[in-house]
Amino acid sequence: MPSAPSSAKFRRTQSLHGPSPVTTFGPKACMLKNPKAVMHIQDPASQRLTWNKPPKSVLIIKKIRDASLLQPFKELCIFLTQQKNMIVYVERKIIEDPAIAIESFVSLKKKICTFREDYDDISNCVDFIICLGGDGTLLYASSLFQESVPPVMAFHLGSLGFLTPFKFDTYQSQVTQVIEGNAAVILRSRLEVKVMKKNREKESVEEISLVTNGDKTMHYQVLNEVVVDRGPSSYLSNVDLFLDGHLITTVQGDGVIVSTPTGSTAYAVAAGASMIHPNVPAIMITPICPHSLSFRPIVVPAGVELKITLSRDARNMAWVSLDGRKRQEIAYGDSITITTSCFPVPSICFRDPVNDWFESLAQCLHWNVRKKQSHLSSEEEEF
Repeated sequence: MPSAPSSAKFRRTQSLHGPSPVTTFGPKACMLKNPKAVMHIQDPASQRLTWNKPPKSVLIIKKIRDASLLQPFKELCIFLTQQKNMIVYVERKIIEDPAIAIESFVSLKKKICTFREDYDDISNCVDFIICLGGDGTLLYASSLFQESVPPVMAFHLGSLGFLTPFKFDTYQSQVTQVIEGNAAVILRSRLEVKVMKKNREKESVEEISLVTNGDKTMHYQVLNEVVVDRGPSSYLSNVDLFLDGHLITTVQGDGVIVSTPTGSTAYAVAAGASMIHPNVPAIMITPICPHSLSFRPIVVPAGVELKITLSRDARNMAWVSLDGRKRQEIAYGDSITITTSCFPVPSICFRDPVNDWFESLAQCLHWNVRKKQSHLSSEEEEF
């Protein structure tokens, strides 16, 4: 009697649970351990910031070419350098902004350290980050750190402000509390993305890549979402979606969004997805204008590995963008591999992870805003 076929090759090799997040953030920050916690992953409601050593350096990320931010930027730099004796890092292109070249900024510029994106590694130099602007500044801060991310404090000085809970009016007391380690944090999971491109003649790759068997693999850390779309083509996008090596569907439409819980309130919600609290360990898959009435957004466990490739029947190439940046073409033979990263973004809360999230839903997206129904009078109740 022939033996039954082995099912070993079909057995899962990964857990459905997401990876345990790294709880050290930058060179000095870490999660304050809760002695009452019995789970391997600490209760999100009890996650608080602490310092192994007092923080001495801070990275300030400012929205570029925004004249309204010049004064807050100057005030913050003076406060940190003169009153808190901290080393301030700023990207070189911000200091080179003509608006900052005015006389009142000359003395301040001498006390600031500068760096260049993609050239200078500041991952072991920065203790925490302060963002001045909108949600894009937090996304940009995430892109600068491909592994452990220092704690991020985001001030709402932009347009939407879903990820920026702090108001600048009371920045001195708020920053002081963070420096003293008195703050709640929310760990915003990121996606670890690998874009593998088949080796082709006359192909140039700007990002630092890993070359294997002639193919080029580029690695990214994504906070909001990975978007695969049809680009400038008028044809439907036609891509295959794999989960842990198994083909689960072919996406025919304008494209597909793979997002984190943080990204569920960005492009995904505009495409009809549900909104997921950032502490939920999950990955969301949302089609963009699918040519199917039954293709609804789905949520999968954080531990799975997704893979997207161009379908053999595709009439055109696809395009991928990561947090709205690094846009590039995906051709036949290329692939995009996505899973949950071990390196979350520790975002400092104004109050706590729950209140901050619902406050953002109400203030930024006007969630469930409706004129209340009036009560019935005694006469109306009789009918």
